[in-house]
Amino acid sequence: MDMSLKPFSLQEALSRAGMAQALPPPSGPGASAAQPGGFRAALTDALGEVSAAQGESRRMQQELQLGNPAVSLEDTMVAMQKSQIGFQAVLAVRNRLVQSYSEIMNMQV
Repeated sequence: MDMSLKPFSLQEALSRAGMAQALPPPSGPGASAAQPGGFRAALTDALGEVSAAQGESRRMQQELQLGNPAVSLEDTMVAMQKSQIGFQAVLAVRNRLVQSYSEIMNMQV
């Protein structure tokens, strides 16, 4: 059984969702060019952190398999668990967003 995690790629996820380009910047009378505290920024940061954790986990697994004495099994397992928990959290947020979107689209106007 293959228990490895694939790294999360935002661009790949957007292309699978039919959104070939990144999300357009907000527009309108109240939108500024950069919103540092917005939901999009928080979500993008969280996805970046999960991707970095998965990359670090993969790197540690490879180093452990190659016999690097500087990488311990315990540290590798902790890194793997951190990346798995982060991925599960992102997946839960995505599922909730999809569910909310579906509920909004099914509302009677």
